[in-house]
Amino acid sequence: MVQVTISASGRKSSLASDLPVVLDIPAGLDSATVEDVKAAFAAKQKLTLKDEKKSLADDTTLQNAGFVDGGELQIKDLGPQISWRTVFIVEYVGPLIIHPLMYHFPKVFYGGSVQHSLLQHYVYAMVMLHFFKREFETVFVHRFSHGTMPFAYIFRNSAHYHLLGGLGLAYAVYSPTYSSSSPYIRGTIRDDPKFLWACTAIWLFCELSNLKTHVILRNLRPVGTKKRAIPYGYGFNLVSTPNYFFEIVGWIVVCLMTGSYASWVFTATGIYFMGTWAMKKHRNYKKEFGKEYPRRKIMIPFIF
Repeated sequence: MVQVTISASGRKSSLASDLPVVLDIPAGLDSATVEDVKAAFAAKQKLTLKDEKKSLADDTTLQNAGFVDGGELQIKDLGPQISWRTVFIVEYVGPLIIHPLMYHFPKVFYGGSVQHSLLQHYVYAMVMLHFFKREFETVFVHRFSHGTMPFAYIFRNSAHYHLLGGLGLAYAVYSPTYSSSSPYIRGTIRDDPKFLWACTAIWLFCELSNLKTHVILRNLRPVGTKKRAIPYGYGFNLVSTPNYFFEIVGWIVVCLMTGSYASWVFTATGIYFMGTWAMKKHRNYKKEFGKEYPRRKIMIPFIF
């Protein structure tokens, strides 16, 4: 058994009104984790060592965190929480609502009817299938290492998909500029079925490959655990995050098909975020597995 004192950190709240409190954790210092402390306190909040700002991961043992028996942890009230699964569902549902509205009701948004080109048909189908796939993965494939996040973050996280991938992309590609009678489309490669089929084939390969990498990651983590293991095979032998690589290539295909500034902005922003996440994942893999982790690039084979 290990004894832990919980005190308040940061702003005062109703959560901290009864602090400090002393908890007895029915496990040894070398096996008791931060999650055990949270369970004993019955709160999903940020825990830190006293006078430190960095939060402690749930699976960190108290011993590895540098805690001593009878020591003190500080808890910070992060406010209302929401599950990561719910956040993902909300993020991806935005484009699934916005794109059909702009595609099927052009008079509302452009002031007149739009005779859709073959390119617009293809892009619409690709966008809808992509985000339906993301919703499917969120519900049936992904296993989340973190259960919740602050509710306020959902607005920040959704902005990329709702504003750039939803409003921005949809308004641009379903506009009269890309209609069947537009000089930007008529008689160009963007009106050539062979070009569109070739792009679709590459895009479909990327989507299926992205799904496969997500399934590989899912199978590394048994149900009900936060266990991590080194992923191998299908892209993982080249980079740490092939799921991001396939995602990027799929969206670059859409950019090349349309030439739309909106699609490039959405894709470039996504590359920035995915690159940031990829570097963090790569560092965590190397830190956790040390010399066992094979040499591989971060996100883009042979380059980065």
